[in-house]
Amino acid sequence: MRTLCASTLIGEFFVIGFAGLVAMKDPDLSMSTVWTVCGVAMALCVLLCGLITRPGGVQLGWALQIALIASGFVVPVMFFLGAVFAALWWASVHFGRKVDEAKARFAAQGAEAQGVPGEASTGAGAS
Repeated sequence: MRTLCASTLIGEFFVIGFAGLVAMKDPDLSMSTVWTVCGVAMALCVLLCGLITRPGGVQLGWALQIALIASGFVVPVMFFLGAVFAALWWASVHFGRKVDEAKARFAAQGAEAQGVPGEASTGAGAS
């Protein structure tokens, strides 16, 4: 799951940066406001890459997806891009968990085949 989610977050990092460039053209927004908000969101994307497997990491990722969609009120194309990345986020979490379960199952089967029943029952080594 970590690899799929991190890939989605890195893609969002770049999209947020490009959205910041578009938002700079809005005369009602100051450049410092735009880059403070974009900088925080971009930093959150990078930090989340390492926090995905920790408690609350996926939920924080969902909060980022909601914020990305809400940024469409400033840069209208972000409604579409935010929805696309929310769908990618769902797919990354959903299929990433399935991949993790399959890895754990195969590791348990491999441990049983080698005659190490302790590893098969505890799932040791299946991270």
